[in-house]
Amino acid sequence: MEQYIELLKSNKIKVTPQRLAIVELMDVHGHISVRDIFAHIKANFPSLSLATVYKNINAMVESSFIKELKIVGQDAKYELIKEEHSHMICKNCGKVDDIILETNAIVTSASEISNYNIDESSVQLLGLCPDCQ
Repeated sequence: MEQYIELLKSNKIKVTPQRLAIVELMDVHGHISVRDIFAHIKANFPSLSLATVYKNINAMVESSFIKELKIVGQDAKYELIKEEHSHMICKNCGKVDDIILETNAIVTSASEISNYNIDESSVQLLGLCPDCQ
């Protein structure tokens, strides 16, 4: 719990029980939608609204310690920012897994071909997870 308190404080986010619950869920689940966060913590915070969860998530995204993962055909998912990684996404069940890939060559090549100055990239690989194969 202390690590979550420090994470919020170090990102200048006021520590509240609801925000602690949100950060803990992200840490445990990895990739989670706002609706799933709301469903998990609603029992412990009966007066909590979905709008409040969205507001808290947006504040955390703006503070750059959580990241939004947009997946075609799914609600956006959120995760704590950690080392650079890509995502494996199951087209059947929607499961999202992290995978560490060396993407420097792709970014360099894309920059050379397009003349873009690339400062951020995101790689999503879609297929069937082992459980759905």
